Amino acid sequence: MTSTLAAPSSSTEGFFQALPSIPPQYTVPESTPASPKKAIPVSDDRVLARILTLYLPRNISPVTSHVHHFSRLALHPSVLVHSVDAESNHPVLKPLTTFGEENKNDPLWVTTGWNALKAIGYREGVIAVAYAKENTRWNRRVHEFALGHLWSCTATMTGCPMSMTDGAATLLSKHLSDPDGDQPGRANALQEAYRRLTSRDPEDAWTSGQWMTERTGGSDVSGTETVARRLTVDEHNAEAAAGRDKDAVGMPLGPWRIDGFKWFSSATDSEMTVLLAQTSKGLSAFYAPMRRRTGKTIPPLYPNNNESHTSELNGIRIQRLKSKLGTKSLPTAELELKGTRAFLIGAEGQGIKEIASILNITRLHTAAGSAANWSRGLAVCRAYSRVRKVRGGLLQDNAQHLRWMADETIKYWAATHFVFLAVALQGAAEQDWDQMVRGTKAEELIPKDKIEVLTLLRLITPVMKAQVSVASVEGLRECMECLGGVGYCENNEDGGLMNIAKVFRDNLVNPIWEGTVSVMAEDVVRVLLDKRLGGGNVLENMFVPWAMNILKSSAVEFKEEVAAIENRLQALTTLARDANKDILLYKGREIIQHMNVIICGCLLVYDATINRDEVAASAASRWIQSKTVSQVANLRPKYLGEEVIVDKRIFLGDAGEITRLEKL
Repeated sequence: MTSTLAAPSSSTEGFFQALPSIPPQYTVPESTPASPKKAIPVSDDRVLARILTLYLPRNISPVTSHVHHFSRLALHPSVLVHSVDAESNHPVLKPLTTFGEENKNDPLWVTTGWNALKAIGYREGVIAVAYAKENTRWNRRVHEFALGHLWSCTATMTGCPMSMTDGAATLLSKHLSDPDGDQPGRANALQEAYRRLTSRDPEDAWTSGQWMTERTGGSDVSGTETVARRLTVDEHNAEAAAGRDKDAVGMPLGPWRIDGFKWFSSATDSEMTVLLAQTSKGLSAFYAPMRRRTGKTIPPLYPNNNESHTSELNGIRIQRLKSKLGTKSLPTAELELKGTRAFLIGAEGQGIKEIASILNITRLHTAAGSAANWSRGLAVCRAYSRVRKVRGGLLQDNAQHLRWMADETIKYWAATHFVFLAVALQGAAEQDWDQMVRGTKAEELIPKDKIEVLTLLRLITPVMKAQVSVASVEGLRECMECLGGVGYCENNEDGGLMNIAKVFRDNLVNPIWEGTVSVMAEDVVRVLLDKRLGGGNVLENMFVPWAMNILKSSAVEFKEEVAAIENRLQALTTLARDANKDILLYKGREIIQHMNVIICGCLLVYDATINRDEVAASAASRWIQSKTVSQVANLRPKYLGEEVIVDKRIFLGDAGEITRLEKL
């Protein structure tokens, strides 16, 4: 019997995959009332919603409404077009003028999309909300990083200069009241820079660079070859006579001259930078504007306008742009400094201490950006699983697929909880506990004493940065695999939402940026050995009691999980007790792995206890069990259907119609 051949496919006929629809990550139910035929929409990224419920007081609509709005803006086609532009058209360096002179005016060109994304970030206050000091009733850092969580992928690396802007604003805020001393005009210059770093006006706002990395040592700045010296009186007078004594916005230039070579500088299109340089008293921190006036003016174009001042780079020559595996929209450059004018920040020789304020913030952003990238990858996987058909059924009904993606979602939840604990601690260090923490569900998580807050933050920040950034790389690789061949392709169509490959490439820098895992492990050991912290033993006097206090408040049904975390605590203290520095450094990665399991385990159990939910409880139990050594359980067939239902609820957020899965 002859069978009938199916009609051949073509470019216009045959099967076409339905385009996945990615819903907003966060939803305030009252902002989108249910229609008669539809249920009230829920947040697609459920752990973000749970975290906001945990750390924010009830009825904080200025925050929740903003996050609700921003989650939609981040997915709007009119915004995504800028992301695609920035990713498709990379920065260009034009180092010479028409006739071969050094181009000191505009050697670096970035795309319209890049600038548009920065402008949106300014207007929405992705950094500025953290500095709106009139808002005392909620944790401003949680507000800030919730916005960043939604914005990171769409912003396509403009978050890098924004993170350094945050760090620079934090540093400068500590010196706004410093007297000029022997640096005339410093107070006004720093105050103006701070005002612009925290502005929400795109016409007024600045971003900041952060120049520390040199050829001698990467993360090790002890070999810094950049040198700073005071200008002589004659040099200073000559610059003033030539009209080169002010920056591009008319503020005075500093009395220090900096010369050297910075090997890796991101955010090269920023308006200012904070950098390290050697002085006669050691490594010191400096503030330098990117541009200075030339002494020339441009006549007004119209009669009623004022003449304008021309400007050029402030003794900075962009040597070349880096060719990188990812972060291609970000202008990262090698810079030669010759006569860069700058103000000293703080005291000479205290550069490491000063720059630590920036590093603490940028490490937070590095881990938070990793979690945000991971979040987008899983959002695409959820949307894809709902429409992709395999062997006659949807992926969302495939038991093996659901188990895999549920496990990946749980890993993401653990990492994101860790990030926002550190974020909340940073906010608690800056604000009043009674005004901001009291009455929230996070009272047991955030110590009342600021010294304890700062010490705990100092200890866990490098752990978080190391563990979350590495876990997100593997997590995004899994997300790419979820989409098969599509996940491996550079999909810049449809707003680039399906381009997990791009997100993966960009995310690969995070385990390296702001210090590798080894550098973070060394930093943790440094804290553990610091006798000035935690009464001489920060681990046993502060970290262990903090973790045990959280575990004591956990629900009784988590008895086994609590015991597993306590075993980890015992293993950690046994490892660290009486160990010398060499042994601790040798075991550094093991130490941060122990701490990661303890912190994430505590947070998952605490959240499942405070915000009662069957899915959260299952996620906490599974994650902790995955970190213990135990015999492989024999899953009885009659319970497989129940396990799959839980898998589906963890991954997709809604049990929905299980259909044939219920029959397993």
